[in-house]
Amino acid sequence: MEILGLSWLSIVLSILIITIPAASMGFLGFGRKNHFPVNGRTVVITGGSQGMGLCVAKLLATKGANIVIVARGVEKLKQALAEISSSATNPQTQRFHYISADLKSSAESTRIVSEVTTWNNNTPPDIVWCAAGSSYPKLFLDTDIEGLREQMDSNYWSAAYLAHAILKPWLHPTTDAPKPGSPQPPRHLIFTSSVLGFYPIVGYSSYAPAKSALRSLSDSLIQELNLYHPTTTPAIKVATVFPATIFTPGYEQEMVTKPAITKKLEEDDGGQTPEQVAAISVCALEKGEYLITTGLLGSAMRGSAWGGSPRNSWWRDTAMSWITGLVWLFVQPDMDRKVRKYGKENGHPSTYPESAAAETK
Repeated sequence: MEILGLSWLSIVLSILIITIPAASMGFLGFGRKNHFPVNGRTVVITGGSQGMGLCVAKLLATKGANIVIVARGVEKLKQALAEISSSATNPQTQRFHYISADLKSSAESTRIVSEVTTWNNNTPPDIVWCAAGSSYPKLFLDTDIEGLREQMDSNYWSAAYLAHAILKPWLHPTTDAPKPGSPQPPRHLIFTSSVLGFYPIVGYSSYAPAKSALRSLSDSLIQELNLYHPTTTPAIKVATVFPATIFTPGYEQEMVTKPAITKKLEEDDGGQTPEQVAAISVCALEKGEYLITTGLLGSAMRGSAWGGSPRNSWWRDTAMSWITGLVWLFVQPDMDRKVRKYGKENGHPSTYPESAAAETK
């Protein structure tokens, strides 16, 4: 997905708030503990046959993880698995597997967990990363009801079903989950949202709500897991990644249906490669972050929308939220002005080429 262009002021403020504390922490030697060790652990990655999911899988393979990727297309899965296994740092001991499944089915998520558990010596996986999803940007009235449902199924339910399926064995009273305070690393459940989960823009009215729902689910689980492990050292950690534009095959599909006004609002976004997004996300997980953004503008958008979500750094992120809250007083009206201007210059949305195309289908 893409991130809107923000003013130079917000960029400067983001740099000041993010880089100065980060530099000072590095200088003082803080944050060196790895909160996301994967060597010898089993990781399930949905959407792992291409794009960000594939790059995450390859990166974790270089760190010694056993990888299971999940997607629908068998041929893509086979090709991806070959790439992932060739990235292994310990090819004699690391193991790799793929599962073809439709993640929009709750029964399939149950099957995935069961199959991985059997493959993993009758032990549930240590890490589940929900990276599957799709986006078909259109104006709301150009999207049929089936399209609205598909976007929620693809981007929210595909992750919620798998989270439900994996948390059952992880939180069962007789589970072998890491005990609080034990030397065994906690398990991880990772969602992949979007910066549009912080601030949606025109054209993503079927996609952004699903990504916002993922953030809400993540926040809810963070609190609910305290019932199972009421200590300061959780046995299961939840995190959510919020990328902006990623240059993947999915991005190319987006551009086919994306409204012109959406492209205009996003024209200042430089975008990132899936390799960059994967590297930044894993680095943030290793630092122990919770809501993870992959660029400065994404961090500014997060700062304006922290709400009650747990902070990565209480003082740094709270300061960011104060400053971006003020900046957004100027950004929001500017975005609205651009949309109104576009409407005046181009007429009723029903006359737009993309709307006409939608009507003929």
